[in-house]
Amino acid sequence: MTPEELRRLAESHEEARPEPRHCIKVCVAAGCLSAGSDRVREALQNEIAQRGLENECEVKGVGCLGLCTAGPLMLVEPDGVMYQRVTEEDAPAIVESLGKKSVEQLVCPSDMSFFTKQYKIVLENSGVIDPEKIEDYIARDGYTALARVLEEMTPQEVIDEITRSGLRGRGGAGYPTGLKWSTVAKAGGSRKFVICNADEGDPGAFMDRSVLESDPHRVLEGMAIAAYAVGASQGFLYVRAEYPLAVKRLRTAIRQAERLGLLGNNICGTTFSFHVDIRLGAGAFVCGEETALIASIEGKRGQPRPRPPYPAEYGLWGYPTLINNVETFANVAPIIRNGGDWFASIGTEKSKGTKVFALAGRVRNTGLIEVPMGITLREIIFDIGGGIPDGHRFKAVQTGGPSGGCIPEQYLDMPVDYDSLAKVGSIMGSGGMIVMDETSCMVDVAKFFMDFCVSESCGKCVPCRVGTAQMYHLLNKITSGEATMEDLALLEELCDMVKYTSLCGLGQTAPNPVLSTLQYFREEYIAHIVDKQCPAGVCQMRQ
Repeated sequence: MTPEELRRLAESHEEARPEPRHCIKVCVAAGCLSAGSDRVREALQNEIAQRGLENECEVKGVGCLGLCTAGPLMLVEPDGVMYQRVTEEDAPAIVESLGKKSVEQLVCPSDMSFFTKQYKIVLENSGVIDPEKIEDYIARDGYTALARVLEEMTPQEVIDEITRSGLRGRGGAGYPTGLKWSTVAKAGGSRKFVICNADEGDPGAFMDRSVLESDPHRVLEGMAIAAYAVGASQGFLYVRAEYPLAVKRLRTAIRQAERLGLLGNNICGTTFSFHVDIRLGAGAFVCGEETALIASIEGKRGQPRPRPPYPAEYGLWGYPTLINNVETFANVAPIIRNGGDWFASIGTEKSKGTKVFALAGRVRNTGLIEVPMGITLREIIFDIGGGIPDGHRFKAVQTGGPSGGCIPEQYLDMPVDYDSLAKVGSIMGSGGMIVMDETSCMVDVAKFFMDFCVSESCGKCVPCRVGTAQMYHLLNKITSGEATMEDLALLEELCDMVKYTSLCGLGQTAPNPVLSTLQYFREEYIAHIVDKQCPAGVCQMRQ
């Protein structure tokens, strides 16, 4: 398919699209599906058929609408009415209300801060398009960025545009994307690869899964543009096998794109070819580390290796390899369409654009959000998140998963960006954000994340394999009321040892939850050790 044919396809889809008076968009992402949205969609379709309204109303499955706590969600267009917690029994009333007064008891106010304070770039198609129809994606300017790149830009011009945007990797470390692309482009070798890291494993994180379920073509388009820029012809999408819906929609999207000549050989009628294959991960957290991920794709045990050499120079099967995560690739097409300067105008001086977070824990509005970099934690938790439920007080927010830290109340007005989070002992991570109130014991929280690290350690290096186990043992003694102050001193010593001597990022960052809770909630550790009491009433003391 040539760029001109792509444009004509988008125009013809718009023209050929039936124009029912009403369209009911039902969320069919994993969260709402688990609450029964597929049954609701079927009930709506049956109700419409029984009333003979097939030409008047379309029921459409769409990606994540964001407010997962209120699912199943649906949006009725053109009225713009959103309904929450819908059941199959509500179908007759909803169909009856089309063009009339809405079903008041089901209305979810679309003007609430949860929706109005977000800024959507990555999620702009979520809740809008049917993720299983490439025509829907193309009608929303899908693949126009790829067509423009192939028609008008050199690989270096693409890299320059990404560099100008200031995009940093959304996988956690925040490495400048343009610099990484440039390094791979300059690397020699007869073959190069592009890998999308979709091995999302942080507790409480579901950003990448939602993006893949809601807008899979966006990620594929970003990968294809990256491949053109660095000179690769083969890509791999490494995704967790525990994400069956995302895998299914990715496979569908790849077949559709290949059928239209948007992936595969001679893309858009040019000499550029790019093939994408899916590799399923078995759920090992360490495979989120890029060298362990590469080993897994090569069919080896998923363990990291020392760096350098970095994958940009010596990656998959020894060839230069570009690795970015799902959200990073999902930002690429909008940057090409709107320009790097546009993207750079959003966010802070050193953290450009937006960030997708999975907002979870003790907060009223849990779900998937996208906010501009620089927004404060208070705005996220109290405006978008709706605050702490049941009259409880905010205590801390954990960002960055098991590699991150717990941020106390005194930093609620801190801007959320890479550098600010690092200054207070946490990290951006891939976007998990867990809110806690005063019913949470911070020592128990640190123990939970350490237990996770012990289970997920690949065992290759001694500091991580043995050190995390010893740290968990000491935390268990503290929460049981059996520890001494000497144990606390040993715990702090182990934090330093594991942090500075582990082989990969998993081990190097494993002490972070302990270090941050010791920094801001040290009195809770002392209460467990000296007073034999858990201030939050969570831990069961043995004496």
